[in-house]
Amino acid sequence: MELINYIKGDATSPVGIDKKLIVHICNDIGGWGKGFVLAISKKWKKPENEYREWFKSQEKFELGEVQFVNVESDIIIANMIGQHKIKKMNGQIPIRYEAVKSCLEKVAVFSRENNSSVHMPRIGCGLAGGNWNKIELIIKEELINNNIKVTVYDFE
Repeated sequence: MELINYIKGDATSPVGIDKKLIVHICNDIGGWGKGFVLAISKKWKKPENEYREWFKSQEKFELGEVQFVNVESDIIIANMIGQHKIKKMNGQIPIRYEAVKSCLEKVAVFSRENNSSVHMPRIGCGLAGGNWNKIELIIKEELINNNIKVTVYDFE
């Protein structure tokens, strides 16, 4: 089993010559304005616009779903709904591990079909309040075990 590749850098500038899929966590209430999404929006407007349209349509806009948005010839953004609301409520953090697992199952299928590697910051561990050890385990189960190359970026 191959391991996750950890590097210092910017996940919005993924490395490699293959097709690249940048995955990140979105909430289920249509909010886009804090965290990694700001870096995405600074570089490309389309992922935010498509996410907002998806929210308005309410078509399968729910935990565990993924929206794939082409931004460059070799870069696709995966808007993954893996977070319930945006604040800790009744002691429960916003991240939903089962939803992240469901999203990454879809990412694995997409990645295989499109022959792309997967790139991400440490998803679900910032504003969503998740535990990286739990997220990393899901990444290994859904992506690494399916022979998908994964690079995690720690911003410098």
